[in-house]
Amino acid sequence: MKYCTAPGEDRGLDTASRKSLRGSFVELSDGVTQYELSGPEQGDVAVFIGGLTVPLPFWDGLASELRAKGLRTLVYSLYGRGYSDRPKARYDEALFVRQLAELTDRLGLTRPLHVVGTSMGALIAMAYTTRCAERVSTLTLVDTAGLRDRPPLPQWVLGSDLLTSFVARRSGRRLLDGHMGSEVRDPAKGAELAVMLRDASRYEGSLHAVFDTLQHFPLHRRAELFRRTSQSGVPTLLLWGAEDHVTPIEQFDRARTLLKPLESHVIDECGHMPPFEHPGVVADRISAFVETHSERLEA
Repeated sequence: MKYCTAPGEDRGLDTASRKSLRGSFVELSDGVTQYELSGPEQGDVAVFIGGLTVPLPFWDGLASELRAKGLRTLVYSLYGRGYSDRPKARYDEALFVRQLAELTDRLGLTRPLHVVGTSMGALIAMAYTTRCAERVSTLTLVDTAGLRDRPPLPQWVLGSDLLTSFVARRSGRRLLDGHMGSEVRDPAKGAELAVMLRDASRYEGSLHAVFDTLQHFPLHRRAELFRRTSQSGVPTLLLWGAEDHVTPIEQFDRARTLLKPLESHVIDECGHMPPFEHPGVVADRISAFVETHSERLEA
């Protein structure tokens, strides 16, 4: 898709503007990445991979809970999200896997990681795991995308750069606002999420990044990736919100069949974003799983 700036994107990201923004920043091969590495220096590292739109603060509650349990946490914003760069690149699986690999290498994280991904981020986590299984101690997947039969937008839109760019500029913000409204069960949490996303979306290239991702990152018919992940040898935990309407709970059993996780749990009274909606519950599940299944760290 031809790079475009949408109405409402009235800010730019550069060294000067980032001085007033949250987080640390590192230059990688495709651009600058916003990240935060916190917690006990000797603790095992858990890295968190967000979904289609979410920025770094999405993980605040869960990361805080896990640090209190002794884990070190690495949170970051995918390219095009939060305060990471919006590179003029193809927003495909290779870009996001490369970002994760380069970030962990640059930060000198040599021990195997506890990788946590939600929604689209779960697909990135699986892709990274199938390529770099020796770098992953445990894998946690939350409400993972990839099991629908159809893409989130009609193929006639996604198949044309011109049409995708037009839709992004004219209707992108309205479509994303509607998507946000279906993700979180609690209206108060939904309002908090909306503020978080709208601030980050004011930076030039934000909508371009989301819609280019929809074009070039397959979010449907990913059963083969699930199967390859199940063969990686990495202990896997699967979590799902009972009232998820984005990746419906009806997909939970199929995900479990394909992934063959060592553990799987449904989180009651929860929508599409368990790490944001119920961070304490998710932290308890992850910490117990890590404690039980982190033998790979001893290798």
